[in-house]
Amino acid sequence: MSNSPTGSLDRRRFLAVSAGTALAAAALPGCAASVDDGGDSAGNGKTTLTIMSTMADPDIKAAEKALGMKINLLTQDTTKLNALLASKNPPDVVQGSGALETPYFAARGLMAELDSYFAKSSVLKPSDLDPVNDLWRFDGKKQGAGPRYGMAKDYSQDGMFWYRTDMFDAAKLDYPSETQPLSCDEWLDMAKRLTRRRLGKVKVYGLGATGLGNFVLLMNMTASAGGSLFAEDLASVDFSSPEALKALNWYMEYARANIGPSVANPNPDGWDWPTYQAGRMAMACDGYWFGGVIGGDAKAAKVSRFAPAPQMGGGKRVSPCFGATGYWIPKDAKNKEAAWKFFEYFFGGKAAQDRATGGVGIPSLKSLRPKMPQATALQKQAFQVQQQELPYFSVLTFTPYVQSAALEGVLGKVLPGAIRSGTSAGKVADLLNSQMNSQIAEGKEHVG
Repeated sequence: MSNSPTGSLDRRRFLAVSAGTALAAAALPGCAASVDDGGDSAGNGKTTLTIMSTMADPDIKAAEKALGMKINLLTQDTTKLNALLASKNPPDVVQGSGALETPYFAARGLMAELDSYFAKSSVLKPSDLDPVNDLWRFDGKKQGAGPRYGMAKDYSQDGMFWYRTDMFDAAKLDYPSETQPLSCDEWLDMAKRLTRRRLGKVKVYGLGATGLGNFVLLMNMTASAGGSLFAEDLASVDFSSPEALKALNWYMEYARANIGPSVANPNPDGWDWPTYQAGRMAMACDGYWFGGVIGGDAKAAKVSRFAPAPQMGGGKRVSPCFGATGYWIPKDAKNKEAAWKFFEYFFGGKAAQDRATGGVGIPSLKSLRPKMPQATALQKQAFQVQQQELPYFSVLTFTPYVQSAALEGVLGKVLPGAIRSGTSAGKVADLLNSQMNSQIAEGKEHVG
């Protein structure tokens, strides 16, 4: 990722790098990765490292120069990755979301355990790892414990949000506190008052709440209400619990009020930044990483502020990471030692230092936090708010039995019609439980 994101940056690429992407369903047999330990195509004796990633060409060239390796870049592709994993000829390094993917791949024995590598590394020391890296751990029952299977490149507490002071001023609203989180109800009320319509059509969204996904938003809100969408054994969801129903009711009121993009009415811009930049979104639920984008536009930066993650109430204050995008090494990778050298370069070397100074995420090494930018008024305000939020970081365990894209797909099928028809949250909860639990049960049969 560039350290100076601009408005032309594509959403798919930026979110894949900054916030993580979910891989979809079944593994397919098929094509294999090209791995060459003896030399590259020019025969110059260089190791070829195959990486499936969204890395840009300049970043690849910098890595090749620093490591003295040839990098064979595979475009990130769900079907191809699953095919390569099934054929036992995977890439040497794979980009993925620690928050959403670790349990799924670890439970299937597809990830290499990395504890021994961390133990002997002078660059990536376990004592220096930010707690977000626990999202890349799974002990067979829960996330956050057990072996390490990967590492986050950087991260954000993605329930936090950005807002435009010019729109708050126009609506004569006080700015949100920089230390005390809003309640979700206060957040919703603000969004309604900030929304602007003309001739019955929305011209300015009050809030973009779903830019990083619908399921993770509902997970977060349920947790802040004191509950969990997943059962303790992770083998089912329960949207009918009091805590989950509070979250579901909130989401359906948000969607029915038409005050921001939702699964029933997606953002035509594709993601939050173009809408926010153009002054057509007053608040955007995107974490610290979004400040790296805002900072590239002087006009948007001048009127932008960062705020704590709103809380549903009823539970302890939580502020999780929805992505923890980073890399992992497949168990069947052919070049594990070379892959680890890439890890040390990418997560602890110049590449990591450049990311830290760019403001596109909180460094995943504690020793790099002092490099977070504080040169501009935007950066200073965001840094202060982010530092105060860090104690509330929490790990939300995802099920190992199905990939997040499948559960997101169920929301995409059930919610739009229910939102438009006025179906009660209780009936929607029953539909979601039935369809999601069917998929989870099917997935569980494939995990030993």
